[in-house]
Amino acid sequence: MDESTGALTSMNGFTPEPIPTARLVLLPLGVEHAEEMAAVLADPALHTFIGGEPATPAALRARYERLVAGSPDPAESWCNWVIRLRDGGRLTGFVQATVTEPHGPVTDAATAGARAVGHRHLDEAAPATAGPVAEIAWVVGTRWQGRGIAIEAARGMVGWLGRRGVRTLMAHIHPDHRASAAVATACGLAPTDVWQDGEVRWTGPAAPSPPPARS
Repeated sequence: MDESTGALTSMNGFTPEPIPTARLVLLPLGVEHAEEMAAVLADPALHTFIGGEPATPAALRARYERLVAGSPDPAESWCNWVIRLRDGGRLTGFVQATVTEPHGPVTDAATAGARAVGHRHLDEAAPATAGPVAEIAWVVGTRWQGRGIAIEAARGMVGWLGRRGVRTLMAHIHPDHRASAAVATACGLAPTDVWQDGEVRWTGPAAPSPPPARS
C-alpha cells in the first residue's frame, strides 16, 4: 500500500510519499539516503535490541535497492520512510510498515523476503483480519533519541496508514526495550501474550486520524 497516499499504484499495493508532522517530514526511502543513514545508524549500541550490526554505506545501499524494488509477494507491501528534521534537514532514523491483507492465517513463507531486507513481517500465528494489517517498526539514531522523534514519526506513519484503510497495527518489541514500548503505547498499541523470536507482540487498531496541517 502507498504509505503516504494510499493509492493502489503497483501490484504490491501502495507507494509511499512524504508525510509531514510538526517537526519532521517522513520521506520515502531512496537509495541516495544510504550514506547519511549509515552514519545515523552507526552506533553499535543502537543494535542491542534491533539486532545486527552497523552497516557500511555500500551494504546499506544494496539493502535499500532491494527495499525500493518492493516485495516479490504481490499481497505484501514494504513501505519505508527516512525521518528528516524540518529544522536543519538532517536525517535521524526511519519508520517502516509491512502491509498485508490476509484472507486467513499468514504463512511464514509468504513473508520470508521481508526478513532478508530487515523488514518486520507477519508470521503464521497472525490471525485473519477483516482488512489490511500493518507490521510497523521504527529506529531513531542515538544522537537524536530522547526528543520524542520516534513517537512523532511513528504516529505520523500510523495516521497515514489508518486514513488509507489499514485496520490493524502490529509490532514486536523486546521486553526490556522501554523506549520502544513507550512509542507503541503512544500509537495505541498494547502488549499481548504472544511472543516471537524473543519479542512481545503488540497490537492495536489503526484508527484514522485527521490529515496533518499544511505549513
